[in-house]
Amino acid sequence: MTLSKNHYKVDLAFFYHRILRCFVLIDLKINDMQHHDIGQMNMCLGYFAAKEYTEGDNPPISIILSRNKNELLVEYATYQMNSQLFVQKYQLYLPEREELRRELELTLREEGASAE
Repeated sequence: MTLSKNHYKVDLAFFYHRILRCFVLIDLKINDMQHHDIGQMNMCLGYFAAKEYTEGDNPPISIILSRNKNELLVEYATYQMNSQLFVQKYQLYLPEREELRRELELTLREEGASAE
């Protein structure tokens, strides 16, 4: 990506989602995510919104997948950002069936309680 004669190498994958009608940018972090990773992704969002947007597109979405997710770092690094930038922790292996069942039941209970 070249901006104002400066070249930036970004280690992310991007694709166009036909149903959502937008670009989806994905950055996979092998190590812990840092605050500058969020800034870099936000810059890429701006670039795609300005340079790759065509009539009828929705704003781009970005996802940072990291080995660990530091909630406080994400909260402060994205302070007052009004973009579609999401940070999430990834897992290397799927959980066992019973662990997955417990997690789903807990999530459904929490959703039910918040809907009331």
